[in-house]
Amino acid sequence: MAPGAALTEPDNLLTPKEKNKLRKPVVEKMRRDRINSSIEQLKLLLEKEFQRHQPNSKLEKADILEMTVSYLKQQSQLQMKTSFHKSSQFDFREGYSRCLQEAFHFLSLHKVRTETQSKLLSHFQK
Repeated sequence: MAPGAALTEPDNLLTPKEKNKLRKPVVEKMRRDRINSSIEQLKLLLEKEFQRHQPNSKLEKADILEMTVSYLKQQSQLQMKTSFHKSSQFDFREGYSRCLQEAFHFLSLHKVRTETQSKLLSHFQK
């Protein structure tokens, strides 16, 4: 058999092991291409952020990945702080509303209206 004959043989004459051996470099190249494409997309998405940290420098793939992780961590922490602040405000408003309801209910149980009760109700309604 000629040295190049193995490459021109039909697929059905190759053993599964030989097929895998021929397919492996193609699959590996496709995997590397996907990785490189994703890294390029990250670079484009976060281009402004990268320029802020390292202007006029060529970024290596590892730099892009590290800076992306750092940026995502910052965004996550910022989001947590914001949601905590909003949650605290919501809890305060909800508690205040509940307190007003209880106060109105308590004051409505007493038929006699005093000047203090009137002032208190007026103050709550503001």
